[in-house]
Amino acid sequence: MQVSVRELKSRLSEYLRRAGQGEEFIVTSHGRPVGRLLGPPNEIRDSAAEAIERLNAQPWIDPGNGRKPLGPKKPIDVPDGTTEALLDWVRGE
Repeated sequence: MQVSVRELKSRLSEYLRRAGQGEEFIVTSHGRPVGRLLGPPNEIRDSAAEAIERLNAQPWIDPGNGRKPLGPKKPIDVPDGTTEALLDWVRGE
């Protein structure tokens, strides 16, 4: 399937997902082919899936929920002053 550079740029995530599922795209600029977008070979996809499965099997791995991690509930207290004072405080000087 052919896709223009403009279309590819505007919907890159979608085309990367589709390429990862095995689709191949010819990238065109002004109607002329300039590149090709394809996903990784099957053996790489399979080994990545296996690696993720092995990691998730470890008791200390938390796969998360897919959302952005939240920061601390209470901000850390830092001394007032300059950046130098803050760096001294962090370094314990």
